[in-house]
Amino acid sequence: MKICRVLGSVVATVKHPAYHGHKLLVVQPLDEQAQPTGTSMLAIDVVQAGPGDTVLVMSEGNGVRQILKGKQLPIRSLIVGIVDAMDVAGAPAPAPGAAPAVEAAAGRPRAAKRAKADR
Repeated sequence: MKICRVLGSVVATVKHPAYHGHKLLVVQPLDEQAQPTGTSMLAIDVVQAGPGDTVLVMSEGNGVRQILKGKQLPIRSLIVGIVDAMDVAGAPAPAPGAAPAVEAAAGRPRAAKRAKADR
């Protein structure tokens, strides 16, 4: 699995039938410091992720086929989770009052609601 940030969506009027009914997103792999690394890729979204979200991407064809319950699908990458926060041992602590980089990048409304509930 890889941790990635969603860059945007892809719209295709003509596509393989396996893609019908699925949202296709462009994702950028991240390193442990939430910095872009490597090249971007396409992934099918099954968790309602959106641009700016930090997500977990499964890139193993067999696992993708098991989740989507298909025999031979031309799908290699699948978004299987949305990351709310990431704690990496040995990483420098964020500045006082600053949100962790990954959580701030997620920009999810539920993260804002959770912060209000903690007050």
